[in-house]
Amino acid sequence: MASLLRLSVLCGARGGRALFLQIPVVRPAYVSAFLQDSPTPGCCGTKHIHLSPSRHAGSTAASLHWTGERILAVGLLGLLPAAYLNPCSAMDYSLAAALTLHSYWGLGQVVTDYVHGDTLPKVARVALVLFSSVTFAGLCYFNYHDVGICKAVAMLWKL
Repeated sequence: MASLLRLSVLCGARGGRALFLQIPVVRPAYVSAFLQDSPTPGCCGTKHIHLSPSRHAGSTAASLHWTGERILAVGLLGLLPAAYLNPCSAMDYSLAAALTLHSYWGLGQVVTDYVHGDTLPKVARVALVLFSSVTFAGLCYFNYHDVGICKAVAMLWKL
């Protein structure tokens, strides 16, 4: 159940009673009123939680995106040993694409969670797309004009 207790309840401000003797109970009938920001009768010591509606509520796009992220993460677990055991250009380009997409999705969540305001999130998203594009282009350039990702990692491990 979604309820947060105030510090006064935890400290036993009502007559100095212990925490476990004076815990307010929120009944299921009061939960909808609790979440809708209306006062809950008979429940003191609770704090209202403001919920914002989801942009993707009811759509399968968010679920498919989450599934894609998990498939890529599990795929990387198999791709990394395969690239070590069989270093070739196909593995190099697969690693370049998978690592860039994985970092793009991860940093996109950081931007979503921690960048707030009107224009700053848009600027951060554009910067993230540019950063990811330059990263992918740089890894592809490295794969084509140099030894490739797999052999470069092997060379680093030989040091």
